[in-house]
Amino acid sequence: MPREKFKTLTEQMYYILLCLSSECCGIDIMDKVSELTNGRVKVGSGTLYNLLEQFLDEKMICETKVEGRRRSYILTKKGEEVLENEYTRLQIQMKDYQKIFEKGIEV
Repeated sequence: MPREKFKTLTEQMYYILLCLSSECCGIDIMDKVSELTNGRVKVGSGTLYNLLEQFLDEKMICETKVEGRRRSYILTKKGEEVLENEYTRLQIQMKDYQKIFEKGIEV
């Protein structure tokens, strides 16, 4: 059975959506992701624009303005919900880790 699209997010997806909590264009997103993660996560232009198109199709983001070739985007309510769901999923994973390694529970 194929994985449901956007049920879980890759790191690039997560950070792109996180950056779009305020209006950004593509180059700003790439810079913000790198800055936010201290260079740990990189988003190439091909990946970025492919994901932006998919996020637009799923109505997770919307286009806010177009200036020549420069397009700006922002998170929609649906995008906020997807981001919140991923945040919650990651917190659950961290708690499971803590159960095992910080409390010494055997699996």
